[in-house]
Order: sequence, then structure tokens, then C-alpha cells
Amino acid sequence: MSSNHSATGEEAKRHRTEGPKKHIVAFVMSLALTIIAFAAVAAGEINTTFTYIIIVGMAILQVFVQMAFWMHMKDRGHVFPIIAILTGVFIVITMVIMATYWVWW
Repeated sequence: MSSNHSATGEEAKRHRTEGPKKHIVAFVMSLALTIIAFAAVAAGEINTTFTYIIIVGMAILQVFVQMAFWMHMKDRGHVFPIIAILTGVFIVITMVIMATYWVWW
């Protein structure tokens, strides 16, 4: 029974140490990435292709920030959701490539 109690105590301790500090940092990072994307669009003097690259880059970074901090994918025990997400990404990329070749054919 003591081992079960200690596991619960460790889990509570881990959640206490996480605190709002990491959430505030993640929120600020999300805001910064969003502001960078909006600034790239607002500055009309930037090359359109470069603007698209900035927007896609900020979107990819935003996904990693959201998944790591808000969805807690960085914690242990999230192997199955990560595998499912990567499988979905692989299927979507495959479908986009197939559709592109089908249209060009």
C-alpha cells in the first residue's frame, strides 16, 4: 500500500512543480509566433514566397508548442497518441502527393 501511496505522491508533486510558469511561457511563445506571422503579412514589402515560408514555419512551430505544453505530449505515457498523429500526418502527406500527381497527369 505504501508503494501505491508514494506513486500518487510523486504524481501530485510533479503536477505541483509544473505550475502556471510553464503555461505562461507557452502562452507567450504562442503569442510571439502568431505576432511574427501577422507581422510578415502586414509588411507588404516582403516577397510573397518568403511570407508563405514564414507563415508555414510559424505554424509548424506553433503545432509543436501546442502539443508539448498544452496537450502534454512531452510527458511519459503518450506514445500511442504520438504514433496516431504521425500516422495521420503520413497519410495526409501521401494523399496530397497522390492528388498532386493525379492532377498533373
